[in-house]
Amino acid sequence: MSRANIKDVAARAGVAVKTVSRVLNGHPYVSAELKARVEQAMAELDYRPSVAARILSGAKSGQIALIYDNHSPYYMFQIQKGCWDVCHENGIRLLAQPVDVADPRVGEQVRGLVSETHVDGIILSSPVTDCDPVLRALEGMDVPFVRISPGTNHALTSSVFMDDAQAADDMTTHLINAGHRRIGFIKGHANHMASDDRLFGYRRALDRVGIPFEPGLVVDGEFDFDSGVAGARALLDQPDRPTAIFASNDDMAAGVLAVAHDRGINVPAELSVAGFDDTTLARTVWPPLTTIRQPMAELARTATQILIAGGDITHKRLPHDLVERASVAPPKRN
Repeated sequence: MSRANIKDVAARAGVAVKTVSRVLNGHPYVSAELKARVEQAMAELDYRPSVAARILSGAKSGQIALIYDNHSPYYMFQIQKGCWDVCHENGIRLLAQPVDVADPRVGEQVRGLVSETHVDGIILSSPVTDCDPVLRALEGMDVPFVRISPGTNHALTSSVFMDDAQAADDMTTHLINAGHRRIGFIKGHANHMASDDRLFGYRRALDRVGIPFEPGLVVDGEFDFDSGVAGARALLDQPDRPTAIFASNDDMAAGVLAVAHDRGINVPAELSVAGFDDTTLARTVWPPLTTIRQPMAELARTATQILIAGGDITHKRLPHDLVERASVAPPKRN
């Protein structure tokens, strides 16, 4: 059975579509009798106004906002493109707004953005998707929002995500199957829940085959090139250096490759390197990266489609792929 739309409500209530729009948007010049008829029709039809319906009513701004805080330009390009494609298909404008989740005023800033721009809906990209001040601000406002890759309880809002832990488990297992036992791991930004999920997947894969977890083989990162460089130096400076390094995104993996090249370490003959995301960068570095293909643009497309369509809260998981290229090989035997 198809979901009721604004025309169905108007027909059931015996009023014009414009009258339903006025009720939905709190117009002051609607009689109590008409308002009651419309509200009764909405209840009988289980009608939930979508972003598209609000825009078509002419009472809203005709734009949605993508709020993000991510240091990877390659990742954000795909997220923005996915959102923009769906907005363009639906005649909706996209406002891309960066924020700093570490700023204590971030909740106020998001509240101000909604009030000033009158956006019809919001897409939250990680790590904003798990930022408590932002979530509290939005929960107190009459604006729908959808989260991309949330790591916390998402019972109150729709979300689109992939299984970061399983993806990291798959890559670590791939390295183990290639013969590696000392596998370094570069974490992502501390504010991203995906960072913890990927570390969990790495540890789970090691534990499953009885490889002891060594805290010294795990270093912090920021999801950017420079932290990949710093992480690689810390791991490769160890007397018993790892034979493989798994970085939590492609930007950091590129930093690992740079350090290896600078030190004359042959990749993959002397060091295997793996990434995560499968951004354009993964295909342009040398050697091309073995990485996890995260469906970034599709995550954003799906989130935007859910936001525009409205309806019941939904949580959709998208699949990932392990992409084998030239940066992983069996470890060199002494």
